[in-house]
Amino acid sequence: MIKLIVSDVDGTLVEDGSADINPELFEVILKLREKGIQFAIASGRPWSSVEHTFDPVKKKIFYISNNGSYIGCHGRSLYTYTIDKKLAERVIRSVRRHPELELVYACAGGDYVDSKNEDLVRWLVDGYKFKLNRVEDLLDLEEPPVKISIYKPDGIEEATRFVFDEFGTELKLACAGDMWMDCMALGVNKGNAVKTIQESLDIRPEETMAFGDQLNDLEMLDQAYYSFAVANAREEVRRAARFQADSNVNDGVLKILKYLL
Repeated sequence: MIKLIVSDVDGTLVEDGSADINPELFEVILKLREKGIQFAIASGRPWSSVEHTFDPVKKKIFYISNNGSYIGCHGRSLYTYTIDKKLAERVIRSVRRHPELELVYACAGGDYVDSKNEDLVRWLVDGYKFKLNRVEDLLDLEEPPVKISIYKPDGIEEATRFVFDEFGTELKLACAGDMWMDCMALGVNKGNAVKTIQESLDIRPEETMAFGDQLNDLEMLDQAYYSFAVANAREEVRRAARFQADSNVNDGVLKILKYLL
């Protein structure tokens, strides 16, 4: 019996950066909860974005946000995992040597940028619904981040190879699509966050279903016997998953959930 369902958002439920969730998904989530099945959203987005996007069911789901560095539910933080502040400062200084790259400094309570890119800021606020704060210099922040995201409109994997060379042994690095490279503390990923929820609720991987499309979903898929890659997923993700769903634009996840009901 399935007791826990976990889904990524961008690239899996919607196209990257979209908040246009099919309203029927909310109805299905509520029906699953009535049957005692837990539901979690596992995203690289901050919890504020998840909560806004899933407003109709926000009191009924778990939030695994910032790629597993924050686990919570409506109005309550359950677990947070931060990056050492000195290490975060080194990452910022290193990335700044590459002017084509932008940074988002994610904390448990909100996100920070010192970018002058107005289009990026507007997109984060209006598209992703970030709880965004603009500051003069990220290095002046005292709160350690739960995640540092590096942004480039395309080709982020190639553009951030230097990050793997410099910090690959000190941080968990995960590509989240073609625009974002996420940096978290070692050991932080969506899979370990799912494991935390499973252990807290006494749910086994054999009772778990998960959906993903990107490299930052691989550990999460490993924690679920019923692991699904959407049809538009990266090849590595399709190989790792046991099953395949239709694409995000064709509501692949919703189709499987309706079949499960």
